[in-house]
This record gives sequence, structure tokens and C-alpha cells, in this order.
Amino acid sequence: MSQLPPIAADQPVLVAGPTASGKSALALEIAQTQGGVIINADAIQVFDNWRVLTARPSAADEAAAPHLLYGHIPHDAEYSVGHWLREVAPLLTNGSRPIIVGGTGLYFTALTQGLADIPATPPDLREHANARVAAEGFQALLAELDPETTARIDTHNPMRVQRAWEVLTATGRAMADWQDNTPPPMLPLADTTPIVFDAPKDWLNARIARRFDLMLEQGALDEAQANLSIFDPTHLSAKAIGAPELIAHLRGEIDLETARERATIATRQFAKRQRTWFRSKMKSWHHHTPAGI
Repeated sequence: MSQLPPIAADQPVLVAGPTASGKSALALEIAQTQGGVIINADAIQVFDNWRVLTARPSAADEAAAPHLLYGHIPHDAEYSVGHWLREVAPLLTNGSRPIIVGGTGLYFTALTQGLADIPATPPDLREHANARVAAEGFQALLAELDPETTARIDTHNPMRVQRAWEVLTATGRAMADWQDNTPPPMLPLADTTPIVFDAPKDWLNARIARRFDLMLEQGALDEAQANLSIFDPTHLSAKAIGAPELIAHLRGEIDLETARERATIATRQFAKRQRTWFRSKMKSWHHHTPAGI
């Protein structure tokens, strides 16, 4: 296990890492031993309709230290990195040391490097993009992007591809062009203690499998049942890993074991994309090896 860097009690802490790596436990430990408020940096944990399936902090964890920006957004609402930055901004100056933890790399990059002020996508264009993705696949949108934007984004992430296409179509300017005119960051990396979990694939895959079984034991299927009547695959909250699989099971399309296997595979694929992002974008962060390796 690598040693953690010295953490000043008054300095903001950033804790990033792939799913199931143990980053939330570290954030809680720092808050309990040094003080601070834990702030969510996970794009799906903000929604109110998935708690078990997104591994949001438990009620006991929330009672042990202040937690903010968890489960506060309606299931059918839009939410983006811009929304998140606007919610985080006042929390950086309210007197409590922020401990920002999550697996959405784009949130950390926007926070510490700045975010281009791109206009919101018109609703009708979003609907058109959704319809095209459903009919043609997100690769159709990817083929229409400019080379510079394509080189910068995660081309295997349908959400990132669609967002870049919407920006280009709505504004006439490529995402890369907007990014090149980015304002100063809200929280420069040099003013923080940045920690990213460096978790080996085999170790993490084993934890992912165990955690999904634990989620089922803790009521993930009941949670999916509660979401069955409102589930809409076009909503961002529907991207919770395991949600489409459990909904398919409840609709009688697949058995529970198949749902479990597919959800576990999807989680492993997601973790791989996260590790790739962290290696590429967070080279200057302190890379931390989880305990037990």
C-alpha cells in the first residue's frame, strides 16, 4: 500500500478513483480524523432514485460526517458538469474544508482546470440526438465530429460523444474550440491534496463482483422495482450501472443471474474507462494503492 501524502487540515482534498476502489471510505476517514465536509463528485449519485445501486454512502456514514450533493436531484432532471460546478462553488468558501470524492473524472478536471462556458443544448436538439442514437447508434454522431474534438473525448462513452455532437450542432463551434477558450479554474490543483486510487484490474474486478452481490442482498432489486414504472433510458439517472439489467429482469426479459452477470461486466467495463481517464488526465496527482494489495 502506498503512503498517503501529508494532508493539511485546512487544505481541500480531492479523492478520485474507479468504482469499488474504496475512495469513499478514505474520504470518510479523513473527515472523521481531520474534519471537513464530504462532497460528492459522482454524476449518478446525485439522483434521488438510486441509493443501493449507485453505492451512495449509507445512513450510518452520513451520520458520521457531513455529506453534500448526494441524492438531491429528481430522477428525471438534467444534470451536467456545469450544474455540479455551480453547486460546488459556494461549498468551497463556506468555512468547512471540502473533501471532494467520486469517480467522475470530468468533474475533477473541470474543477481544477476550468470549464468552457458552453450554452445549454436546446431540448428539441437533445430529443433529435436521442432519436438518432436509438436508431443509428452513437457512432453515427461520432462520425460527424471534428478530428480535434474526437482526439480529446472518450470516444467509447456514448454520453460524451452525444454531448460533443450537440455542442457542435447547436453552436456551430467544436467542443475543442470551446475548451481552448476556458476560464480559470474554480479550485486550482496546486491548492489541493489530490489523491487518485490506482487499483489493479484483477483486484478491482473481484471487488466489483462481490459488491454487486452485496447490493442485491441490500435491496437493489427492490430499488429497481420502485423505479420500474418511471424508468426511462433517456434519463441520465437511468445510466446507473445495473439499472437497465435489473429493469430487464423485472420485465421478464432475462433471469436474475443473467442480469447479475451483465451488470458485473458493465461495471468492469466502466471501471476500465475510469482507469484510462485517470491515467491520462491525472498524472500529476498522488497515486494511491488501496489497502490489501
